[in-house]
Amino acid sequence: MSFVPREAVEKAVREAIEASPRRNFKQSVDLVVVLRDIDLKSPQGRIREVVFLPHKPNKKVNICVVADGDMAVKARDVAERVITREELQGLVGNRKAAKKIAEFCDWVLVRTDLMPLAGRTLAPALGPRGKIPVPVPPNADIAGFVERYRAAVMLRAKDQPQVMCRVGTEDMKVEDIVENIYKVLATLEGKLPNARNNVARIIVKTTMGPPVEIMVR
Repeated sequence: MSFVPREAVEKAVREAIEASPRRNFKQSVDLVVVLRDIDLKSPQGRIREVVFLPHKPNKKVNICVVADGDMAVKARDVAERVITREELQGLVGNRKAAKKIAEFCDWVLVRTDLMPLAGRTLAPALGPRGKIPVPVPPNADIAGFVERYRAAVMLRAKDQPQVMCRVGTEDMKVEDIVENIYKVLATLEGKLPNARNNVARIIVKTTMGPPVEIMVR
């Protein structure tokens, strides 16, 4: 977004981190973009985009892989959880178990032939949490997929005219967080009919810190 000066983004990130009270856990740095003149029921308003950040936040991301055979074997070395076809079939009608998986997994990568079954068993629990099952081709490099999604965030506008996502952690270089922010803004700009008018406010904040607004042109 050309109307968002880099120096303003960097200044806001530094202020947000400096103003944040120290906690006994690593705080995220979040980006909030408040929208205006957007109909959330229109195609333009249905923002649901995966963004792969250039710099991975220093936060644990739980990746779950739904697969069988060789992919399942390889996934056990790189993913936090592997769900086989047999376990997936056992989730049919078991909403409580599906809910636990949805709460634990940040991303659920599903081999394409298992997508219909995952859609029936896991998708109803994932959807309300803003998560989606991600199809993975049978011959894909699952280790590469897992690593890529550790740097992924979801942009989603649902009930309110705004999107929010993690763009870093308080211990990251400010320059890296700024680059992540620009990647998110560029993705969002591609979804908006008129970004300059559709963006009302851009805010940066840590998990427990005060919001700091990025001053735009």
